[in-house]
Amino acid sequence: MSSLILSRSDLDFMLYEWLDVTRLTQRDRYAGHSRETFDAILSLSAQIATEQFAPHNRASDLQEPTLEDGTVRILPEVSAALHTFAESGLLAATMDEELGGSQLPHVVQQASFLWFQAANLATAGYVMLTMANAHLLTAHAAPDVVETYVTPMVEGRWFGTMCLSEPDVGSSLGDLTTRAERQTDGTFRLSGTKMWISGGDHEMSDNIVHLVLARTGSRGLGTRGLSLFLVPKWLVEPGGRGERNDVTLVGLNHKMGYRGTVNTVLAFGAGEHRPGGLPGAIGYLIGQEGHGLAYMFHMMNETRIGVGAGAAALGYTGYLHALSHARTRVQGRELGAKDPRKPPVPIIRHPDVRRMLLASKSYVEGAVALVLYAARLLDESKTAPTETERREAGLFLDLLTPMVKSWPSQWGLAAHDLAIQVLGGSGYVRDSPVEQFYRDNRLNPIHEGTHGIQALDLLGRKVRAAEGTGLRLLVGRMRATARSVRRDLPDEAAVLEKYADRILAVTEALWATGDECRALANAAVYLEAVGHIVVAWLWLEQAAACRGREGTFYEGKRTTARYFLRHELPRVDAQLDLLESGDCLLLELDDSVL
Repeated sequence: MSSLILSRSDLDFMLYEWLDVTRLTQRDRYAGHSRETFDAILSLSAQIATEQFAPHNRASDLQEPTLEDGTVRILPEVSAALHTFAESGLLAATMDEELGGSQLPHVVQQASFLWFQAANLATAGYVMLTMANAHLLTAHAAPDVVETYVTPMVEGRWFGTMCLSEPDVGSSLGDLTTRAERQTDGTFRLSGTKMWISGGDHEMSDNIVHLVLARTGSRGLGTRGLSLFLVPKWLVEPGGRGERNDVTLVGLNHKMGYRGTVNTVLAFGAGEHRPGGLPGAIGYLIGQEGHGLAYMFHMMNETRIGVGAGAAALGYTGYLHALSHARTRVQGRELGAKDPRKPPVPIIRHPDVRRMLLASKSYVEGAVALVLYAARLLDESKTAPTETERREAGLFLDLLTPMVKSWPSQWGLAAHDLAIQVLGGSGYVRDSPVEQFYRDNRLNPIHEGTHGIQALDLLGRKVRAAEGTGLRLLVGRMRATARSVRRDLPDEAAVLEKYADRILAVTEALWATGDECRALANAAVYLEAVGHIVVAWLWLEQAAACRGREGTFYEGKRTTARYFLRHELPRVDAQLDLLESGDCLLLELDDSVL
């Protein structure tokens, strides 16, 4: 029986036939790997996800974390699954061998982790945060800090978090008020409250490593006054765990979905615990003072891609559930069949159900393609043969990151909406898995930078970075793909070339006057339009990879590519027209009319 979690055949196609990841094994960093090791990791991931993560997905939604006598209680199966994941070695998969890693290509690791996100997004959340925390410290912390804190995290004994938001400060990080005061021994004492902290407190690990943005007295206001601190729940002393740090759990947030990941309010320096006999949470400065947000972006960008990957994976499993239901649910007769004596047919025979399934397939497989393409760029940015290639891959990845985060979050949710519709009433009840998938996925357009924040980042910064190099790389690759498929898909190739040209024209028009407010007034429309064009490009890329191959799978890819370019892509015409017109209704709106 085919899995309802993910499609292994689709992952294999994207990795080996489209992205050709085995070529990476020719590079020194990945020389210890082969198709065989990649397959083994993907098979192990599917097995653990199926046996350890998926079975408690529903239970962790129904029995969300609770606070009892100051202690967070979490479903025991969550801890057991995380322990199994840690024992597999997957926590350190991409890290250097010296740190216990296996130097796995990021694109293979991303494909591997999709299994866990699709099987149980909430339990996978603890892993995602811990890996991103460890990667930031590896990149920016001193060697002794890496040895002390990263090693236990990649072994699964300690978990990690990121602590940015406060009760009155969400996306506007320049307004953070948490303070850090330097001590005579070189450490800092932190005081302030952090809000919406996933994994912020629990008993599933021996320690929790918080990465906290806080303001130091000497650096002034705004983001330039922020520094990054490592603040452990338990202080570390030679030989083991020391005394409790002054980090207090204030309460839990009760979410619409994604319930298995505990979400907390944390007080730093409230005085409930007094390490060294004094109030204040002891923190250790990471890197240079005043550069905290720059360091934190290392983790933020990783988690943004992780959020997009989770949305894609969750959308995919929702689509597979809807597809399975449509193949087995018998209802009604084929279009045009008037004779009531004819037997009813599976609902997949009805054109409107096919429409919903084909749309969903185009969204979820397009989203996974976007995520894996970005991961492949990350490998190129680190291991490509020349400095120029590495730099261009990095700029291209920077450009795509807002879309990798937001496009799957928007259209994975649309796939869930369609999945509920395919199942009908049985999809709308709480006993249905697609109902939970929808609730779980609804968070993804919000956290780690909202849809609007990603739009401002894309149009306000990324398309203009390095004099527009990333955008030119995107358009150049689109044109190259169009040329490669012109013989097999001439109409679709021409359509892609037209939209590639429009991206450049619209971007130039928006910034023609240099007026930032007017340029960014409809940034969300720009993000959605360009994101759709990018996914259309990746669908043509996949169609090109099917050239000369026969069979239902490949025909499905070609059909879906044609569908997306013919049925989905034209929706951006109105968006591009609006952008090109310079419309400023939203900028000039009198909000009293709302």
